[in-house]
Amino acid sequence: MNSKIIGVGNYIPSQTITNVFFDKHHFLDQAGYVLKQDNATIASKLKEITGIEERRYANSNQVTSDLGFLAAQSAITDSGIDPETLDYIIFAHNFGDVQAGTIQSDMVPSLASRVKHLLKIKNNFCVAYDVLFGCPGWVEGMIQANAFIKSGIAKRCLVIGAETLSRVVDIHDRDSMIYADGAGAAILEISDDESGIKSHISGSFTLHEKDYLHFGKSYNNDNCPSVRYLKMDGKKIYEFALLNVPGAMQKCLDESGYSINDLTKIIIHQANEKMDEAIVKRFYKIYKTEVPENIMPMVIHKLGNSSVATIPSLLKMIMKGELPEHSIKKNDIVLFASVGAGMNINAFVYRF
Repeated sequence: MNSKIIGVGNYIPSQTITNVFFDKHHFLDQAGYVLKQDNATIASKLKEITGIEERRYANSNQVTSDLGFLAAQSAITDSGIDPETLDYIIFAHNFGDVQAGTIQSDMVPSLASRVKHLLKIKNNFCVAYDVLFGCPGWVEGMIQANAFIKSGIAKRCLVIGAETLSRVVDIHDRDSMIYADGAGAAILEISDDESGIKSHISGSFTLHEKDYLHFGKSYNNDNCPSVRYLKMDGKKIYEFALLNVPGAMQKCLDESGYSINDLTKIIIHQANEKMDEAIVKRFYKIYKTEVPENIMPMVIHKLGNSSVATIPSLLKMIMKGELPEHSIKKNDIVLFASVGAGMNINAFVYRF
């Protein structure tokens, strides 16, 4: 018994925010002093390190659950199913619904419940709940849905990843340039063929690493000190990811029974182009193998880092032929992997 992806969808917001958008921003360091580099230099270095040239922001009348609903609709249409037949709706996010121009997070009722309502599902036994697991949330939702299906608890699950990070960033922190908004979704269904999730791994590193991503005060000391924004220690995250993610990917692949040469794609959380490239390079180095050309699709250049939305959104783009240089076909073996706040790491191997 396997759980098979039968539909994928995404929602990419229409607002394109280029690096020029940040030209007039007043960037400060942690002590509240103006950065020595001008904004053009900051933007240039951001592009060099992360690969980000543009990102997408949600419209002012949209919140995270709206984006998730649109991605869910897309996945349902792609699958051709009746949404009344869904047993679970699992919504991965981190900050709930944050209205444009406000600072308050709204998570009650759950975002999954809001999507179920918007889908007009009448089935009371379609269970809707949220997952807060940092950027790896959508992957973790897929792992949970797979467990429900393999245990006989469910036959069909909708897993959504959506976020509006543009609403929770400190505009005086240059790291705010990394973040973006978006949504992606997939439907998993019980299957008796060879397709499906073959192995998975999850971990939470909390003893020393839990605050590498956290909520902290603005770098502008004139702002209200009780207001908190998304903050990260980029250097520590980079080092953590390179030290821990390749080994987790190796363990997951080895447990799947497939070899490194069987892999056709690695779909990794789009956090930082240089970091992702370094992770994949170290992963292949474990097997004493060169990194194959076009093994890792990247769309961070145009879409930025939308947290839980990056992997499912990218998956939809590949499966629907939106990236000419990348494709997934029957029997392809794909490794999904993510790292993020917690600090959490997870991965799964999927045979299409």
